[in-house]
Amino acid sequence: MENKQIMGNLAQKVLIVDDEKANRKILKELLQDEATIIFAKNGAQAVELARKHLPDLMLLDVIMPDRSGFEVIEEIKGDKKTMNISVIFVTGLANSDDEERGFDLGGCDYIYKPFKANIVIARVMMHLELIKQRKMLNEVAHLDALTGISNRRRMDIVLADELAANKRDNKKLAVALIDVDYFKHYNDNYGHGAGDAALKKVATSFREVLHRPRDFFARYGGEEFLIILPDSSIEGTQLIINNVMKALAEKAIKHEYSLASEFLTISIGAVIVENNQAITPADVLAQADKLLYQAKENGRNQLVIESL
Repeated sequence: MENKQIMGNLAQKVLIVDDEKANRKILKELLQDEATIIFAKNGAQAVELARKHLPDLMLLDVIMPDRSGFEVIEEIKGDKKTMNISVIFVTGLANSDDEERGFDLGGCDYIYKPFKANIVIARVMMHLELIKQRKMLNEVAHLDALTGISNRRRMDIVLADELAANKRDNKKLAVALIDVDYFKHYNDNYGHGAGDAALKKVATSFREVLHRPRDFFARYGGEEFLIILPDSSIEGTQLIINNVMKALAEKAIKHEYSLASEFLTISIGAVIVENNQAITPADVLAQADKLLYQAKENGRNQLVIESL
């Protein structure tokens, strides 16, 4: 019942793992104003809640009845979903061999019993701040500086993950490669500042349409973008892409130097991957690029789509 005390308004989450209720209570009182607190009473529950809540930090008791903290961290660090959770070991035994083992397994610090309030707070706050900074740096590293959407680096990761999930779940995955029509003409005649503003509006069109939790879009490079739509059929993908094109058309970005329209438009090549176990990200991108080329050859401002 302790988990009812989770404070959802605090951004960072700390999972406290200890089989002693008194220890959980002390740590909760010390840290509840600094983070959302989640409790686990044993090792098995710790792994379950770590996977469910993905806390930023875990305070992990070393000695527990069902399994040791060392066994728990091995499972946490061996799971791709939870491997990035930071772990501070909590122990009543100051043993250098145990400390070395804990750090070797991926622990980031130790807190000793009996608890000293100022040390507990200082160490937890230090690690929460480091975690926050690391996440901020990671986000910046995966964002396109101009448009503010995901960049090619992030796209490579997501595409590989979604292809793996598609093979596992036996569903359909849509991948669409998008090119802004006659964008060189736009830059040459309106200037690169106007070109940058236009690319931002294209990115905004994606934001306005793509709302499902796993829908993904990124700047692929230059005036090219990429959309990934998990669990999407040809018909569903056509509807979504048409809505993106409509959102861009409504912005009425004047392009007097385009041979496709008086306004800025996009061409799209989209592939529907149907649980092909042998397909690779490179295969998908190559096929999407081929279909994009067809869209351009057909006059641009259109979608060409097929199953792979």
